Amino acid sequence: MKMNWKILVVGLMAMSFGLFGCRKYLNQTPKYGLNAEAVFSDPNNYINVLANLYSGLSMTGLEGPAGNGDIAGIDEGFSAYIRVLYNLQVLPTDEVVCGWNDPGIPELNNMQWSAESPFVLGMYYRIYYQVMLCNEFIRQASEEQMENRGFSEADRTKIRRFRQEARFLRALSYYHALDLFGNVPFVTEENLVGAFQPERIRRAELFDYIESEILDIVNDLPLPSPAIYGHATQDAARTLLARLYLNAEVYTGVPRYADCATQCSQVINSGAYALQTNYPDLFKADNKLSNEIIFPVVFDGLYAQTWGGTTFLVCAALGGTMNAADFGVNGAWAGLRVTPQFVDKFPDSTLDSRYQFWTDGQQKEITSLTTFSHGYGLPKYKNIRSTGQVGSNNGNTAFVDIDFPMFRLADVYLMYAECAVRGAADPGLGANYFNQVRERAYGNASFNIASPTLQDILDERGRELHWECVRRTDLIRFNLFTEGDYLWTFKGGPVNGQAVSSHRNLYPLPTADLVLNPNLIQNTGY
Repeated sequence: MKMNWKILVVGLMAMSFGLFGCRKYLNQTPKYGLNAEAVFSDPNNYINVLANLYSGLSMTGLEGPAGNGDIAGIDEGFSAYIRVLYNLQVLPTDEVVCGWNDPGIPELNNMQWSAESPFVLGMYYRIYYQVMLCNEFIRQASEEQMENRGFSEADRTKIRRFRQEARFLRALSYYHALDLFGNVPFVTEENLVGAFQPERIRRAELFDYIESEILDIVNDLPLPSPAIYGHATQDAARTLLARLYLNAEVYTGVPRYADCATQCSQVINSGAYALQTNYPDLFKADNKLSNEIIFPVVFDGLYAQTWGGTTFLVCAALGGTMNAADFGVNGAWAGLRVTPQFVDKFPDSTLDSRYQFWTDGQQKEITSLTTFSHGYGLPKYKNIRSTGQVGSNNGNTAFVDIDFPMFRLADVYLMYAECAVRGAADPGLGANYFNQVRERAYGNASFNIASPTLQDILDERGRELHWECVRRTDLIRFNLFTEGDYLWTFKGGPVNGQAVSSHRNLYPLPTADLVLNPNLIQNTGY
């Protein structure tokens, strides 16, 4: 049912919205002669269309992993939301290098991307494709539309909740636009359907919009429960708001750490979450059972297949002496390894359960990006269940069951701890949350830190949240991503690394959008 509705919905959305500057990158062919009215006149269809919005974070096209992709101009597998987010958030940092020469990969390794870089384009257009789909759903789920269609009050109640979930998904994508691109085109359900040139919204104004959207919907979202796993909940919205506030000084020039701590406290005090006892189980094929994950992006090795997402995170990390079958897949793509600087973040080595590096046949130092044995491997994500069984694909394909943990409790603990160190929250409580994360990692309190520093916080976030698409944002907040003395292998190009211009704290807008929309202005330095 979901895949059939995905075919239907992508067609009608592209037909009904003349996709401004990125229209040449999107498939706009109507499917089966359907239109928005034919779909949305039936209240039973809204849940299926909502499922399509969620699948926009995981799936890439109409026909599975190798078919009619949503976004043209980039390999379909490369364009998956989590995959392009990972490449922009992690690949230019100290956490990883990739040995492939596919277009766009070397320039991310070296922090030398341009406005034509494929993964920059892929992320930008993935964000706005998702925003477009959400806008149409929100428009069609308005009170006026439901009144005109004569829906019952029971149907309206359900659709109102679905509408708030769509607003959360739109806010999430706009958050990624804010963080990655800064000043961007802005469209909502209020914009008239048809070809037009969106206005440019400044970064601080987009911050205010996202904040207002989340505050407006948070109490209308459902409480967490196993029955609605994968849906946006009140705590997912609060965690997104906490992420927004944590980086407010970068986005607006005004720190909001106290507000971040408030949101973290509400999530923690909800009592709905607990740290997973065994850290590696968070990234296995049955991680949907974990009480730590606040908002997942759902994948399935049989029914939600993609070359992006967690399939990419498993297979791209396998190579050398690693046996793919031991990780529940049939493919080892020999791409991702960690920098020696990141390995050095683990001074206690194998005492830390997050130390999962593969050293057999690998050297720590990297002098050749294309040689997989240069750099330790990191098979963090495994298509093996916590019970030891293989995922649903029985190891016969590359496709995995691992859900991507977009938000989880340990991140919330560490956000609160950082706010405390910055003087905006209770220092004792902050140290307690910080050390709960460390105690889970070490199995006891022997490595607790009574008064963590900001450097302790940053290092702990690296150890705890590596390869979860937060590292670039964290390094920028600590003024370490571009300029300064902190270097890692191949940063800026040379093997030993070099500082780069601070304009690379933002990615450029695509040239095609600048040409088509005179309201937009390229980010400084590009």
